[in-house]
Amino acid sequence: MKNILLIAHAPSENTRTMAQAVVRGCQHPGISGIQCQWLSPFDTDAEAVKQCHGIILGTTENLGYMSGALKDFFDRIYYPCLEACQGKPAALYIRAGHDGTGTQRAVDTICTGLKWNFVLPTTLCRGPWQSDFSSQCETLGTTFAAGLEAGIF
Repeated sequence: MKNILLIAHAPSENTRTMAQAVVRGCQHPGISGIQCQWLSPFDTDAEAVKQCHGIILGTTENLGYMSGALKDFFDRIYYPCLEACQGKPAALYIRAGHDGTGTQRAVDTICTGLKWNFVLPTTLCRGPWQSDFSSQCETLGTTFAAGLEAGIF
């Protein structure tokens, strides 16, 4: 059994809907041998990161940057995971009220330092809430889980 760890800051109903969609995608009926656990960045520690087979990160755009919750997560796990988690497959989705590019750049920079391997393009959900954001996140989860199951990632 392979484990996907979804580390998502979800302070609103809409962002919770997005995280739930990622989990639903990871649990697609056509995919077996994959488990997905969703944790808040505040509830995630280095051991959880070391034990999983792949990571999906979810964040809001806050003042052109990632959420403080995700930044706190990175601050706590960076050095304990630096050597142990190199090459770990990862994906990212961003709920951006504006353009999301600063948020994406900040997460990319930290994950590059960790030597995590982004295996899918960032899912960037920009502007006012759209119901399509949920389906984009579900597709992200399904694609990530299928790739992990097949050994592509």
